[in-house]
Amino acid sequence: MRELVEYLVKSLADHPDEVSLHEDDTGDTVVLQLKIAEGDVGKIIGKNGSTINAIRTLVQAAASSHKKRAKLEVLN
Repeated sequence: MRELVEYLVKSLADHPDEVSLHEDDTGDTVVLQLKIAEGDVGKIIGKNGSTINAIRTLVQAAASSHKKRAKLEVLN
């Protein structure tokens, strides 16, 4: 899941070298904390949150195939 999020976000970001992702795996839940450059926040979140919601949907689908739950947080 980590690789999926990194690939998607780095593909969208203007500053892909400033993308960092921290993963906490606690039992059946995986929490992914995403840090991005200040200028890329709007691009990653998208209009009305559509882009980040689409990424979250993909992450949740990937997690369910491993019988886990996933949560993606955008930190700044």
